[in-house]
Amino acid sequence: MKSIFDPDVRTEVIERIDRLTPASTALWGEMSVTQMVRHCVLCEDYYFGRIKMKRSLVGRMVGRMAIRAILKDEQSTLKKNAPTAPEFKIKANITHLDAEKLKWKTYIDRYSTFNQSTFTHWFFGRLTKQELGQFIYKHSDHHLRQFGV
Repeated sequence: MKSIFDPDVRTEVIERIDRLTPASTALWGEMSVTQMVRHCVLCEDYYFGRIKMKRSLVGRMVGRMAIRAILKDEQSTLKKNAPTAPEFKIKANITHLDAEKLKWKTYIDRYSTFNQSTFTHWFFGRLTKQELGQFIYKHSDHHLRQFGV
């Protein structure tokens, strides 16, 4: 299964980010392309420890089951319009797509040196590095597919 910790996968994700333009429109959901990129940047902030969050109560109850379903196989994906934490919802009108894309690509590159063996996700709970790498790829892929790239 693809993982953000694989150099070829990181290259693929960065190339897809580069194909986003101000004219890119969502195939589903309400975010603009720039809001989506900012959302993904905030998620990377979280994975690198720049945003701290407590576990959600619902996540404590069903988080492990949800991550198992998402990571079941290569074809399993995040659901369209899946809920997210308020910290990752973008309401502002972000106007600097290229700057946001650069931030996202920089974070994707930094996964080459990511050295945590586990990560406690706000919803899914404790993830191994392998699970985290697979989830980060699937999350990025979900949003890139949302905008047709």
